[in-house]
Amino acid sequence: DCHHHHRNKHRSSVNEPFSFCRVIMDPISPLAASTARPVKKQKKDEDNGVPVPEISASDYVNLTSHTDAFGVDPVPISWGHPDPTVRGPVICTVRHSSQRNAIGAHQGSYCIYTGLAVAAGKLNPDYVPNLKLTSPVFNIGPHKSWADPKKISSLDPFGHLTTEAFGKWLGAGWDIRPTIAVTKAHIDLPECREAIQSGRLVPDGKILLKGGQSIVAKAAIEPVWYLPEISRRFGTTEANLRQSIFRMTNGMYPELITRPDIKIFLPPIGGLTVYIWGDPDTIPDEDIELTCRVHDECNGSDVFGSDICTCRPYLTHAIEECIKTAQRGGCGLVIYYRKEGRSLGEVTKYLVYNTRKRQEGGDSAETYFSCTEQVAGVQDTRFQALMPDPLHFLGVTKIHNFISMSDMKYNAIVSTGISIVNRIEIPKELVPADAQVEITAKVFHGYNAGKAYQGIDAEELRKTVGRDYDYNGGQEKGDEKTAKGKSKSAVIKE
Repeated sequence: DCHHHHRNKHRSSVNEPFSFCRVIMDPISPLAASTARPVKKQKKDEDNGVPVPEISASDYVNLTSHTDAFGVDPVPISWGHPDPTVRGPVICTVRHSSQRNAIGAHQGSYCIYTGLAVAAGKLNPDYVPNLKLTSPVFNIGPHKSWADPKKISSLDPFGHLTTEAFGKWLGAGWDIRPTIAVTKAHIDLPECREAIQSGRLVPDGKILLKGGQSIVAKAAIEPVWYLPEISRRFGTTEANLRQSIFRMTNGMYPELITRPDIKIFLPPIGGLTVYIWGDPDTIPDEDIELTCRVHDECNGSDVFGSDICTCRPYLTHAIEECIKTAQRGGCGLVIYYRKEGRSLGEVTKYLVYNTRKRQEGGDSAETYFSCTEQVAGVQDTRFQALMPDPLHFLGVTKIHNFISMSDMKYNAIVSTGISIVNRIEIPKELVPADAQVEITAKVFHGYNAGKAYQGIDAEELRKTVGRDYDYNGGQEKGDEKTAKGKSKSAVIKE
């Protein structure tokens, strides 16, 4: 029969497609049960004490959608245990389908591209990465916070120590992937070169080079969620969290519903990058100055220089302050989250831009937040409850200079036990003309005003407007007046 034929057939190349007959019939065919491999309840190698891996054939799809399915035997994981050998590794690769202890896939949203690579015959699905030379180039942790799920539940604190902590597992044939990569780099920003020319920055040859390059240590982090703690932080039940994600992803992850025994989820979202100026080992020392910004991605401004928001100028100002702090013997830290458009996405953000510019009365600070709600149904989905986790991963307990005006970020950080001494607002001269709408609305609605933005009242909110669209390509006019809320007739630069 079709099922039996394909079970005993090996694909000759990565180009050969799966048998749809086989994929559909495996979970329901009596033959599947009679010919399946027997369950091995965590049989361990006597020499190293590591469980024996079950290697899934690349041409066989074993559906493990239910806890009591025959052959399902996830590797135990004790989230929050300080010893990685006791806690256990996160297993979320296709080679161990019956022993996976995590829902989802590695690489976040990029996992779809690996599927395309396999379909195109460019990637062998049985390939296991060679991690021999990939270990971190500087040390992070361990810290006390690593053993506290209330401090870390959205990333794997041992995610960068795969070869060190789980070397025996790798040697036994397990396919365990890092979720954190730690390296070093030189960063070359035109704003740093301009700061050197103006005298605001002085090259020291160690942190900042004469050409304007700054030397950083950095880490890329993929999200790894421990669902019980994620649900607690959002004030809901784990069951409701699972059901809500399942529903809003159109059933993409049925195991969220059918596998309550699996508590780890690798969501298909963007991760974050940590940039460090100075010695990373000083970060946990409260007596050594730490300057920090937590920044959410804004492609339009951060990369292309759009002047409708303050994102890039605030980011580059933070980098300048981080460099200065490192040159004083402290440490500078920028955490860059992939949360485009307040985690609503860039398409939604641009739809909001159109709504703001086309509404009656023009782009007004008075309706800045309501326009987002009109399009997205919510003002913001970043929900800062998970944001402090990388700070705890790095061992942060005190921030001397927090380069942010966001009360949501400030409150989220201090609520987890990290103290913040100074809050630094963006200098007024760095706010672009068309971003006056944003900064005025945010300060009026509760962002920390600092010394630079005192006195923003309802009248200032009402009169502050941005540029209009001009589809006829007319001359730009009134940019400076628009910045002060005195003109509504000008052309947007975007």
